[in-house]
Amino acid sequence: MENDHKRQRGRPRAFSPRTEQNTIQSLDRALMILKTISQQDGVSLSELSELSDQSPATVYRALITLQAHDIVGFEEEGQLWHIGPGAFQIGSRFLRRTNILQRSQPIMRDLMRETGETANLGIERNDQVLFISQAETHETIRAFFPPGSRNHMHSSGIGKALLAYFDPARLKAIIDKEGLVRFTDKTITDADMLEVELARIRKAGYAVDDEERTDGMRCIAAPVFNVHGEPFAGLSVSGPSFRIPMNATPQIGRIVREAAEALTLAIGGRPIAAG
Repeated sequence: MENDHKRQRGRPRAFSPRTEQNTIQSLDRALMILKTISQQDGVSLSELSELSDQSPATVYRALITLQAHDIVGFEEEGQLWHIGPGAFQIGSRFLRRTNILQRSQPIMRDLMRETGETANLGIERNDQVLFISQAETHETIRAFFPPGSRNHMHSSGIGKALLAYFDPARLKAIIDKEGLVRFTDKTITDADMLEVELARIRKAGYAVDDEERTDGMRCIAAPVFNVHGEPFAGLSVSGPSFRIPMNATPQIGRIVREAAEALTLAIGGRPIAAG
């Protein structure tokens, strides 16, 4: 009885999240509309209807419901819908699930000051890198990954640093799902070449995004491990390639790796030695 009670605290007995009978269609439609709004810098009702493939009446009912909770807002002058403050408040609660954000702040500031480049903190979510914090450099030309932005793992310094320590089955599943999309001439789009790159990362303890996502920008990253020695986050520094030449990556890589190890220890994780 005790086990049944514990199971029912989160979901009913015999619950299957994939069955249609457990999906609330109106909620599903509203969330699709919300995601569509989040991808636009203001969008009209007719545009939302077209983008979400739903009738204007259905979209409007969802918008009014979301507006009542401040999840979306309406701009009278331009007749446009935007993400509301309620959405930010709910989303920010996600960061409370772990103390890594708080623990990372002084480490990221030190990392930014020591390298002179923007420091980033990212985690893996839904087979992509989700950036959750940043300590910006004061340089005029700098990298910018606002919290909440995402990136493909194979073209990201943090993403490759995590992939290097994932088990082969998980790595294959991510490649099969996301593919190896080409962003620049330097993006790794061959699975065998990626395997070679990941082996190099494990040996060095850090990853280099050598203009693989954006021309003219480099990123050097290292993984952060949890208490089980599993990679779940990454620290990186990013900046223009003229300030981060390739011959400087070993020195910067050591600095980033040591910062990631410090963060691993700060959250009670278990570092994995390079090599």
